[in-house]
Amino acid sequence: MKNPAGRVILKSKKKRTQSSRNWLLRQLNDPFVAKAKQAGYRSRAAFKLVEIDQKYKIFKSGQTVIDLGAAPGGWTQVIAEKISSKGKVIALDLQDIEPFSNPNTFIIKGDFEDESAQQQLLQHVDLANVIVSDMAAAACGIPSVDHIRILNLLESALNFSLSHLAKNGSFVAKVLRGGTEGELLKKLKIHFTKVVHFKPNSSRQDSAEMYVVAIGFKGNH
Repeated sequence: MKNPAGRVILKSKKKRTQSSRNWLLRQLNDPFVAKAKQAGYRSRAAFKLVEIDQKYKIFKSGQTVIDLGAAPGGWTQVIAEKISSKGKVIALDLQDIEPFSNPNTFIIKGDFEDESAQQQLLQHVDLANVIVSDMAAAACGIPSVDHIRILNLLESALNFSLSHLAKNGSFVAKVLRGGTEGELLKKLKIHFTKVVHFKPNSSRQDSAEMYVVAIGFKGNH
């Protein structure tokens, strides 16, 4: 049911917690949720990567791309479209990812921070043209702790990228508001010709997430 402003309101007598009611209302009133369904994307998050690519021209036909924290697969779908059948995308996540019809899309279930998962990635690719990470640690609700956790994941993904990214490649990763700190930002600027922070319009404005976009990998020194 909608109110006069056109927003969905809940009239069901089904018992829900306040947090579940808030989540459901946000989903029902989120235009990107509807757009994702119309476009056939598995999640609204797909549009975040679409916006990043529109602004920074990350993807090209024939590239090899690693997608970290890929579940449920919205980013993987966007990448597969951008790189075409000539390219290859390897998606990794702790959670199950439903298979894709694209034969050049490979799925790995595992913890990126485990060496065994990284070794599985390297069975599919030696050097990638692009490495993207939408990984996020489970939030504890303490902003400073959540920030440190996601920075640790970012550092792990960056260290992997410095060894397995092709020259002139790109690296895109989720951070929280406040961006990439100190030594980590310095490290990015040493290894890439351009480093920026970007918050897509499709990222909810009340969310602390944003993305670091590093372009033009100089090669592993």
